[in-house]
Amino acid sequence: MTPNQIRAVYFIGAGGIGMSAIARYFISRGLVVAGYDKTPTELTRRLEKEGMLLHYEEDVNEIPHACKRRESSLIVYTPAIPATHKELRYFQENGFEIQKRAQVLGTLTRQMKGLCVAGTHGKTSTSTMCAHIMHQSSLDCNAFLGGISKNYGTNYIVSKSEYVVIEADEFDRSFHWLSPWMTVITSTDPDHLDIYGTKEAYLESFRHYTELIQPGGVLIIHRGLEMQEAQREGVRRYDYSRDEGDFHAENIRIGNGTIKFDFISPIECVKDVELGQPIPINIENGVAAMAMAQLAGCTAKELRYGLKTYKGVDRRFDFKIKTDRLVFLSDYAHHPKEILQSALSLRELYKDRRITAIFQPHLYTRTRDFYQDFADALSVLDEVILTEIYPAREEPIEGVTSKLIYDHLREGIKKQLVSKDDVQKLVSERDFDVLVVLGAGDLDAQVPQLTKILKQKTDNT
Repeated sequence: MTPNQIRAVYFIGAGGIGMSAIARYFISRGLVVAGYDKTPTELTRRLEKEGMLLHYEEDVNEIPHACKRRESSLIVYTPAIPATHKELRYFQENGFEIQKRAQVLGTLTRQMKGLCVAGTHGKTSTSTMCAHIMHQSSLDCNAFLGGISKNYGTNYIVSKSEYVVIEADEFDRSFHWLSPWMTVITSTDPDHLDIYGTKEAYLESFRHYTELIQPGGVLIIHRGLEMQEAQREGVRRYDYSRDEGDFHAENIRIGNGTIKFDFISPIECVKDVELGQPIPINIENGVAAMAMAQLAGCTAKELRYGLKTYKGVDRRFDFKIKTDRLVFLSDYAHHPKEILQSALSLRELYKDRRITAIFQPHLYTRTRDFYQDFADALSVLDEVILTEIYPAREEPIEGVTSKLIYDHLREGIKKQLVSKDDVQKLVSERDFDVLVVLGAGDLDAQVPQLTKILKQKTDNT
């Protein structure tokens, strides 16, 4: 089926952050867009308001008639959907065109100039930052992001530009469907070992990804990563980091709620860049985002303006309260290296304040594989409150609970195990200095109520 033949698109697992961006793309093209998801969320409600037809029962009879026409319907599904799903089986048994989300993105990277960001962590912030710089520039861009941009209130940007910014997801080897014109690789710390099995297989997956860069394209890789790169003739290669590499930052100034630095580049250096979201980890993310945007053709003025006006991503170092008496934020960090970076950034920002984390581990397998690393990362902080593991797609594993992390926290750290259902009560009864909610599970759904509780407490004292 060619793109011009598609009249309806049906999504199985429509409410995921990546799936919803593609749904918005097809909505913008005026197609019939419908789908299934297990539970309604704020994101699915917004999609319905934008014109998507959604239902929440696994029922073939709920599929709109327009999506049951095999010759004009594209079916898009997420790998998290089980093979036994009734609706997925219906489309398979009736010979429909069925694609993974990543296949659809791969088609777009072949139709446009794909600026892709891959990596275990940092890819959402870096890709969203790059998309904002590009969208604010004379080049403009389309974008499919893994988080909700605070600049635009969405994870999707549509324009008539020839550029498309894409977050390249390594889960289930999805990024192997892409054909990047340019790509950043932020990190390759092993993850998703329930999919890959071994660290070596995970690193090989990234090596293969570098084989997919188009001739004449660019690889921008974080300095010192533990991976082999494919040797591609005609592909330019650069490295970067916060402090060294072809692209890096110098003259970093942190203070009074601002971060400024000089962007060092083999193309053109840019002095006095200011971070619109002033957190230390965004220095490195900003270097990578500016490198890709600059190589695409953005001017020094556009780079400087784009970074200064960048507002961040929901659930990525997302401040809810920021006063001299209390700081409260939410962060999606769910891998040990992400949590360590988050903890170190908080330490750098709040050197003399007491920092407490409420952490909801994500996946039994990830907890089993990295409990010691989680404990080491969380031990950078002053206090750790652990809830039960968020299972997502997994069944429980005997002996794997949050207590594995709890038992390996550094000696002397204040620590507590609580039920997710008791978090609001705990927060209402305690005083905090700097409090962060960490994790990729559903604890974030409580953040609005926690914010309300904390604001009421501070207003009454």
